[in-house]
Amino acid sequence: MELRDLYDKNSNLTGRTYRKGEAIPDDCYPMVVMAVIRNSKGEFLMQKRVESKGGDWGVTGGHPKSGETPIEGMITEVKEELGLDFSAEEFTEFDSGCDGKDCYKMYLVNRDISIDDILVQKEELTEVRWFSMEELKHMVENGELNQDQIACFEKVRDYLGR
Repeated sequence: MELRDLYDKNSNLTGRTYRKGEAIPDDCYPMVVMAVIRNSKGEFLMQKRVESKGGDWGVTGGHPKSGETPIEGMITEVKEELGLDFSAEEFTEFDSGCDGKDCYKMYLVNRDISIDDILVQKEELTEVRWFSMEELKHMVENGELNQDQIACFEKVRDYLGR
């Protein structure tokens, strides 16, 4: 099991760590990173998780490993889940904070990517597709996205002014 860093309620490193599945102390939070990838058509790249991980659609994301900054963790997650290389400069942080169970950082990346160039991590994902904002709104209305993904897209929509 990989070691992960813990943060305080202000997203500052505490110097403490935990392993997935371990109890997290009340005054500490794990970091969650998410990347919303948007192409020049205004579509958003979504990935469908395997059934054992919920089977739902979402953005690329995860938990940075111990010693990684949130942006380094985000670069690692994109590489692991999609087989894509990104630089830190491509990510724009559009939201961050702590919500009572996690600290989080949300990033936006603008890049045209061919689905054919994506190497799906089979243990994690079953499918990757581009969705328009209208399609995502429809998925929200139909309950096809979980609450975390809905919140993520509401925040990116607000950030983009739509």
